[in-house]
Amino acid sequence: MERDDRREAIAALRRALELGLTHVDTAEMYGSGEVEEMVAEAIEGRRGEVFLVSKVLPSNASRRGTLAACDRSLKRLRTDHLDCYLLHWPGEHPLEDTLQSFEELRRAGKVRSYGVSNFDEQLVREAVRISGRGTIACNQVLYHLEERHADAGLIEACDELGIAFVAYSPFGSGSFPAETSRGGKVLADVARAHRATSRQVALAFLTRRSSVFAIPKASSVAHVEENAGALKLKLNAAELSAIDAAFPVHRHRELPTL
Repeated sequence: MERDDRREAIAALRRALELGLTHVDTAEMYGSGEVEEMVAEAIEGRRGEVFLVSKVLPSNASRRGTLAACDRSLKRLRTDHLDCYLLHWPGEHPLEDTLQSFEELRRAGKVRSYGVSNFDEQLVREAVRISGRGTIACNQVLYHLEERHADAGLIEACDELGIAFVAYSPFGSGSFPAETSRGGKVLADVARAHRATSRQVALAFLTRRSSVFAIPKASSVAHVEENAGALKLKLNAAELSAIDAAFPVHRHRELPTL
């Protein structure tokens, strides 16, 4: 990461904390640990304000590998615990081994909770079968207006199992709906009614359920401030229906990921 980019990202994280956006998500994979080090710098002196999440790579998620990976992340993040630790995506190591290590880390106080990422309905049910109901804190999944596979059953399954659903890339991967598109026009109309932005409306729609959270990437202070504006935005039934119709649900054979 370039020095100027790093400085801007740190400023954005610090501004997020000021605005009450305290869920900070990272992973050992991001920048091969460099992003965890950047997060440590950003939250220095403010660890108590942050809900800090990191993720273990599937290739490291063996029984012993998970424990070692967590220790490395804790060292880079300059903290003695994570608020939540996730398996980044399903891998070749037995899920039983990874979850046993997560539970060992929880008992040791190194993680407060643990969960999964990129798990479909079958896998998330298997995780609960292995570790017990009430142990899997969340499932972090790709979810945005133009990729609503999760609305075809996965979110409902997580609700049933008492698992929070965390939407990553809620603005899409560089393809937020243009205002000239049908969906973009709907978002713009709703935004005007609320004196908001289309991105704020999108976030409000995606988090319309109390069990769904979003972790939009924000690399600048301006982006953070825009995201924070969605916290108080409440869409009415007609607006929710219009957005739902403009961005229909499509179920894929496999869970979409990035």
